[in-house]
Amino acid sequence: MSDLYIHRLTALIDQAAKANEEAFGEVASRFADSLQGGGLVHLYGSGHSVLPVQEVFPRYGSYVGFNPLTDPRVMWHNVLGAGGVRELLWLERTEKYAEKFLDHQPLNKGDSIIIFGHSGRNSSGIDTALYARKRGIFVVAVTSKNNLDKPATHSSGKRLADVADLVIDTCSPIEDAIVPVEGWSRPVSGSSTVLAMILAHELIARTAEQLAKRGIELPVFASPTIAGVTLHDTDVIYGVYRERMLEAQKKHLPTFQATMRGE
Repeated sequence: MSDLYIHRLTALIDQAAKANEEAFGEVASRFADSLQGGGLVHLYGSGHSVLPVQEVFPRYGSYVGFNPLTDPRVMWHNVLGAGGVRELLWLERTEKYAEKFLDHQPLNKGDSIIIFGHSGRNSSGIDTALYARKRGIFVVAVTSKNNLDKPATHSSGKRLADVADLVIDTCSPIEDAIVPVEGWSRPVSGSSTVLAMILAHELIARTAEQLAKRGIELPVFASPTIAGVTLHDTDVIYGVYRERMLEAQKKHLPTFQATMRGE
């Protein structure tokens, strides 16, 4: 077996599966509660942690009820210059910025949210967790507990894991990269994003299983390459998603209006 990336990654996957077994069950149950009640499971991340957000929904094999909170200003679109990495790295470390973005999102009491962040020290994820918890939202952090011995940089003195209701541990090493190369001073091939995606899919599956036990089936995106599935089926599911989002926006409206009045 290869002693490079795949071998090392699969070992981390096995480690994370064992480390999170109990948390998986509790998180899936709480997510199912939110979806059964007509609410949403929101997804948030910045930088490369936007990628697992996009991987969860919308995609084939996922279902209505997940809501990606994607802010283009904390996603890189270029390496340098406008929309580049240096901009987003600065912005995701700027406290209180995330609140301005979240004020316009339909986060309601009884919802859940997954916040992805490898180090768990960026203001973007911490502020999002604090914001959500104030509004009665169940907060799950997907982060690496290996970073917990690093000091907090947020003014609250907290890290993402400290302000979440439950933590899903990626088990990714602090340096993220996992392949040492002889003659090179630093390892290569990152692990945290891949691990976060795998753990997110585990939660997608376990939440669906929880809902099924309650007699609930939600519309699932299926590839039109499957016999009997058409592009129209996908449009129908987008329509169901839109209706659910409209209900969430309607529920959120009084909170939004109060925020705009400065209350």
